[in-house]
Amino acid sequence: MSLPPPSDHFRGKSVVEHLKEARTKGMHASHEVHGTEMPGHYAAGADAAKETAIYLLILWVLSLFVSFPGSLWVFLSVFSISLAIWKTGRSALLGWSRMERLHQLIEEERWEIQHHRAQERSELGEMYRAKGFEGKLLEEVLDVLMSDDNRLLKVMLEEELGLTLEAYEHPLRQSLGALCGVIASALLCLFGLWAYPDFGLPLCAGVAIAIATVLSAKIEKNPLFSVLLWHLAIAGLVAGAAYFLSQMR
Repeated sequence: MSLPPPSDHFRGKSVVEHLKEARTKGMHASHEVHGTEMPGHYAAGADAAKETAIYLLILWVLSLFVSFPGSLWVFLSVFSISLAIWKTGRSALLGWSRMERLHQLIEEERWEIQHHRAQERSELGEMYRAKGFEGKLLEEVLDVLMSDDNRLLKVMLEEELGLTLEAYEHPLRQSLGALCGVIASALLCLFGLWAYPDFGLPLCAGVAIAIATVLSAKIEKNPLFSVLLWHLAIAGLVAGAAYFLSQMR
């Protein structure tokens, strides 16, 4: 990759300021809608399951006041299939975009290592000085790291930009998680509608939201009761808002 050489590697900033800017850039590149707290396919699946349950719940509430074409069960089935395609494609696209940003950062850092070794050593020295390395020990550590470009690249990506490359999943795996989330939630809600036409769907939508929330909370080690209560309360608020707004005619 050929990048135009900047006139000043640090662009008038101190090493510390440059490191802060680099860390911000790394955080932006690694950002995703679901966050980085748990594996992307789990997050995509949990979010897709909750969103599907909410969408079907809203449509069920609207069906109390609006006549849908044909059978409600068929209408919601078609909607679920369309939503599964959308969520799968969108998750894959977001994953690929994120991977492209990371690849760009890796190539930029590789170019800087090849063309600005003195400045990279200064950055590396500042980082390890902050870790408590000083004097001869610090110089020995810098000599070892600077002697291998591949190892130096990995260190700079992790230490300077705050990236953990092993934590990033393939976009297709994330899209598969989203697909499974939509299918599982839709099947549960549609089963509720089929088994108990009056109130089966909202009950099963609550169950789908609760299951997805519990699994996410366990993986992220979040307080289970409060997270579950918040999600169910928001779902109830959404359903209530749809109900009352539908009556405003």
